[in-house]
Amino acid sequence: MPTLLTDLKNVLADLIKRYRSQVDYLAIRVEEAEETDILLRGDRIETLSEGLSIGGQVRACHKGGWGFASFNRLEGLEKQVSQAITAAKLIGEEETLLAPIPIVQETRILPLTGTDPRQVPLAQKKELCDRYGHILRSVDSRITTISVRYNDSTQRILLATSEGTFLEQAWVDMEMRFAATARNGETVQTGRETTGSRRAYEDLTHLDTQVQSAAQRAVNSLDLPPVKGNTYTVVIDPILTGLFVHEAFGHLSEADMTYENPDLLEVMTLGRQFGPKNLQIFDGAEPPGHRGSYFYDDEGTPGTTTQLIKDGALVGRLHSRETAGKLGEAPTGNARCLNYHYRPLVRMTNTWIERGDTAVEDLFSEVKQGVYARNWLGGMTNGEMFTFSAGEAWMIRNGKLAEPVRDVTLSGNVFTTLADIEAIGNDFYWDESGGCGKGGQNGLPVGCGGPSLRIRNVVVGGEVS
Repeated sequence: MPTLLTDLKNVLADLIKRYRSQVDYLAIRVEEAEETDILLRGDRIETLSEGLSIGGQVRACHKGGWGFASFNRLEGLEKQVSQAITAAKLIGEEETLLAPIPIVQETRILPLTGTDPRQVPLAQKKELCDRYGHILRSVDSRITTISVRYNDSTQRILLATSEGTFLEQAWVDMEMRFAATARNGETVQTGRETTGSRRAYEDLTHLDTQVQSAAQRAVNSLDLPPVKGNTYTVVIDPILTGLFVHEAFGHLSEADMTYENPDLLEVMTLGRQFGPKNLQIFDGAEPPGHRGSYFYDDEGTPGTTTQLIKDGALVGRLHSRETAGKLGEAPTGNARCLNYHYRPLVRMTNTWIERGDTAVEDLFSEVKQGVYARNWLGGMTNGEMFTFSAGEAWMIRNGKLAEPVRDVTLSGNVFTTLADIEAIGNDFYWDESGGCGKGGQNGLPVGCGGPSLRIRNVVVGGEVS
């Protein structure tokens, strides 16, 4: 690790030793980050930057009250520790409840399987964006607007706590986003693709087919009829399944939302049946190679795999040490922060629905009239309610794919929708395009996945009949 962070070890150890007796819990997290950001819009590069940032945060807990301070100048570190402790003492008036975790002193670096993006010149990364931009523009003359976004980020972390944990962690994350908008008169359609990796720069250099597909979808949709709005049986592909399980169900499994909301806690009662007996849902940082994978979270809790739904029933939820302590459950290693500016929140890692045993072709065979939806275009959730836009869609008629349609949005109540899952496909796909937002911390890398699903009674928006 860089000398600057290495030299901080003794400083952090000394500060922890001198101040730990003043509070129930004290943690100091120092971070060094390198980042490249490129944005191509139209035929112009709007952003082309490389940066190095160093900073950190202090968290102190006293009688259940939390003090927090972030900083980007290491010279004033002791002052930040004192300020966080003072804030905790001002508001603490209950009991500090933090679920116990193993005390570790370890260095863990998430390994790359190929080229580190820091070894690639900025000019070469720009050339990659230019190439993908040319592909988007060249698909059709009706493409009016395109954008290509490239980002890579390397984070190196030191975490020291009053309990004795001292961690060094490092990882590299990469992401690219593509969009193309096509216009024909008053009709405007957009195609999008996003991909990411924590493995190798090469994962971003062979995306020509994927990029072309985004633009082609936008062009093809111009001539399609809008779907007739109605309630349908819907078959969704694994990408939409991953989006659904993350956005619609995953956030409701984050225990900070639960213990602060008695009504939601009552709804999310462990043991409650939410879906069919063959429905299994998981979240975990343990599966290697995904964008939500890591060894320890930002509290030093080991990454785990948590089963959320077992045989259709709720059996688990995602925790920080505090939410686990307050609910009397085991910590799951889901306390994550985007960077040193933000305190750790309960966040998903890799969230997925386990594959089923229904052949994909059989998902369609029993549908007299329905909709097949693939890929994502956008979406939003509001508590239990969700609305997602599909990137592509076809009508299903008498068990067969029929005419393609556009403007397909899927909406409903997550709990009703889980109960309405009729069949789970035997396919599976990991989507590494996720950038999760919560509490102002947008773009936290996550993974999601699942099989194709057949769901009855889905409200499909489009042209009203």
